[in-house]
Amino acid sequence: MSLSPLHRLVQSRLASRAPSIITDPESNQAAVAVVLGDQPDAMLIIRRAERDGDPWSGHMGLPGGHRASADPDLLATAIRETREEVGLVLEPYELLGQLDDVAPRTRTRAQIFARPFVFAVAGNPTLVPNPEVSAAFWVPLSRLRDPANYRPVDLEIAGVSRTFPAYHPGEGTIWGMTERVITSILNIL
Repeated sequence: MSLSPLHRLVQSRLASRAPSIITDPESNQAAVAVVLGDQPDAMLIIRRAERDGDPWSGHMGLPGGHRASADPDLLATAIRETREEVGLVLEPYELLGQLDDVAPRTRTRAQIFARPFVFAVAGNPTLVPNPEVSAAFWVPLSRLRDPANYRPVDLEIAGVSRTFPAYHPGEGTIWGMTERVITSILNIL
């Protein structure tokens, strides 16, 4: 696959830095895929389906999830979860690099961290969400970069009202770990 100018830039900048890794053996491991398409430059965003008992139910996010025992590493987790959740088959050669690990700032039932892997795909492939995902779409990077679309959101977490930085690209509100991953990749640009 021939890389677009944006993809080459991301790959170069990711290669010049060492990502921060969480090594807590007590934490559950997860991985997400930051998938960058190039027609136009866009990022794959999903809306998780509403499900009882899921702390991320209905949230906007990136394809990904917990590491399965059959996954040899977290890269395999990101690739598997993306295929399962939106029908997009990522190849290891499409990997541009890795971002810093992220963990929730609010306490969840179990401590968890997610490792974000950045991928480049040609075009903006058709997405086929599975039942875990209520919607999947390509959000133009220009919309995520627009300062008018980055403003705080007030949410109630465990009965406490809190304010979080958030993206408002038109399809919903992106906050929390996903906001931090997106901010990280946009800062690299």
